[in-house]
Amino acid sequence: MGRQHQFGAEGGVASGNNIQRFREERGWSRPELGKRMNTSGQQVERLEKAQRRLTQDWIERAARALGVEPVDIIAPDRGEVPDQPVARSLDAGETVEIIRLDLSLPMGPGASVDDYVEEEPLRFDLGYVQAFTRTPAHRLRLAHGVGDSMFPTLLNSDLVWIDSTQNTLNQADKVWAVSINGAAAIKRLRPLREGKVLVISDNPTIENYEVAADELRIGGRVIRFARDL
Repeated sequence: MGRQHQFGAEGGVASGNNIQRFREERGWSRPELGKRMNTSGQQVERLEKAQRRLTQDWIERAARALGVEPVDIIAPDRGEVPDQPVARSLDAGETVEIIRLDLSLPMGPGASVDDYVEEEPLRFDLGYVQAFTRTPAHRLRLAHGVGDSMFPTLLNSDLVWIDSTQNTLNQADKVWAVSINGAAAIKRLRPLREGKVLVISDNPTIENYEVAADELRIGGRVIRFARDL
């Protein structure tokens, strides 16, 4: 199911921030800050321009790279970060936001999972999420399947849950959200000898193929999917 976009963040700040100011004060280019944040210069630009949600993970990564406190990244004045009310579900249970990703647009050669595009956050009851995973909500991602390469395991409209903490291919024949030479996909993977990985399509009409391990970037393991009936 090839789709291309991002495996990234929890609900966060969507408005302005101080990343560009701190970067320019240090005389760094966007690619330089991106390297220090373990991401790309394009991603830094998106964060500076509020084109990507500034999640807690991104705030902490920017703060470490820039040598400031996390609160300095988002506060007009140090310490002036308003408290956010805790969202509640209809039955008064706590809710969490989980980012849904759009995997449908090509990104080009050399793109990484950090370059995927976030569509919107979806809100879920925290108790529901914790019933099937212990992974923190801000490290979970959602995506809709595209195409039929994983049929019958996954259908085109299935909502797929991705655990972004699992980004090392240490389990054979599991389903992963990956970027293969810049193209996003949800595929079954099998590590082979000599640095090769077998990319498996569950659809028997689509041939499997091998790629070099360094041509593949893992965004997370698919841990669950939801299907409308």
